[in-house]
Amino acid sequence: MASQLKVDTLTGVTTAGSIVVTGEGNSTTTNLQQGLSKVWANLNGSSFGLRDNFNVTSATDNGTGDYTFTIATDMASGDYSLATNAGDNEVAILGCVFLDSASAPAAGSVRIRGTASNGSATDHTYVMIQITGDLA
Repeated sequence: MASQLKVDTLTGVTTAGSIVVTGEGNSTTTNLQQGLSKVWANLNGSSFGLRDNFNVTSATDNGTGDYTFTIATDMASGDYSLATNAGDNEVAILGCVFLDSASAPAAGSVRIRGTASNGSATDHTYVMIQITGDLA
């Protein structure tokens, strides 16, 4: 018979409420707080609007393929890890989204750019970001 453990709050595991989990093979550990996504968003860049998000206050359309995401609870600094992805319903519009090199990531926002395969700016149907790192 399977058993089930329900816990509302897990405290006293380690300092600052972080939880260390032993990995496969018992050879490594992972800090659960460090490994969780602190910010993510799924944006419709074509008709512009957030489909869904976590820890994002708003998104701003700065022009074709140019977006700024405002983070609700700031990161500790701009030195976080950012993952981006883009997609379209039409295969002919292959391209990517990337960090806007003219604007360094900030604790409270990040600016990204979208391009088509020919390098021109484009509004992708699906624009996605994910941030991992330390919250302020």
